[in-house]
Order: sequence, then structure tokens, then C-alpha cells
Amino acid sequence: MSRSFLVLYGVGGSGPDHWQRWLQQELVKQGEKVYFPDFPDKDQPDKDVWLDYLSSVFEEISQDEEVIVVAHSLACIMWFHYAASHPKRKIQRAILVAPPSPFLEYEPVMTFFPVPENLVDIATVAEKTLFVLSSTDPYCSVEDASQYLDLGIPCVMLPKMGHINVEAGYGPWPWILDVCLNQQVTL
Repeated sequence: MSRSFLVLYGVGGSGPDHWQRWLQQELVKQGEKVYFPDFPDKDQPDKDVWLDYLSSVFEEISQDEEVIVVAHSLACIMWFHYAASHPKRKIQRAILVAPPSPFLEYEPVMTFFPVPENLVDIATVAEKTLFVLSSTDPYCSVEDASQYLDLGIPCVMLPKMGHINVEAGYGPWPWILDVCLNQQVTL
């Protein structure tokens, strides 16, 4: 069975120096198929527009393909909404990096909130789900991260990595490539 990686970014997109762009290039070098959708209105995302766009991307991916979702920031919340409305889609793994607080109040992204209530069910849409959190994420305090930790889904809390983006020093990030390719977490 073939597999593909679906890399999803948050508000503002992932520019050329972001770890997601680096990951896309590294996965392609490894011979992997990668989808990296370019969502409309990156700076003022609308949940319904982004979900429609994501649905159209999934229509391009064969139902027989194993899909590994790698989402960052707001894309994690978008993934929750998508998974809640499309629970039958086969997803091998969902790697959710730096999800914002479920209680976030940030005007440009308010159409994505509130998050769906059944997060435990949503997190199990993928055969395996992994949350990757940071102890110093300005968009999700450690206290708010407990909402994810309490789901009983594997979580990695990385120390002092900010929002795990370019501003926090994450361009090339070999650890995430290893997690994607080897299906295991090593610290």
C-alpha cells in the first residue's frame, strides 16, 4: 500500500524557512509523496473555506493510500473539525504540532473556535495520533495543554520550544522527519 504525507499549516502559512517546508523537501528527497495545500487567505483564515479546500485535497488522494497528516498550529484545530465531519477517511497517523489552546481568543482565527467537543473520538480517527507540545508556547500554556494531555493520546511536551516555528528557531528539524518516517518518537 502506498502512503502520502499531508502537511497542513496554520495562520500565515509556512514560509520558506519554516520546518514544514524543510520537511516537505526532505520527504520528497526520500521518495515520499507529499501534499502541501496552499489555503486561501492565510492571514485571515475562515474555517468553512479551509475545510472545503481540505476536502478537495482529500478527494485527490486515493482512498487506498495511507495518509500521514502533519499539522502545525491552527491546522491542528482545522484537523479536529475535519476529522469530526469525515470520520470514515483512513488516516494512518496524525502528528499534531503546537496546537493552540482550545480556549484561544485571537481574532484572525475565531471561526475555528470552539473546538469540537468530542476530541477523544476525533483523536482516534487516525490509527495513531501524536501531540507535540511546547512548554513555552505563547498560544497554548502548559495549563491549557492539559486539555490535550488528558485525552489519553500520546503526547510529547518539548521544553522551551516556543510555538515550534521559525521565530523559535525551527527551520530544519531532523526530529520531526524521524517521527514521520520511522513512526516512533525518540528523545
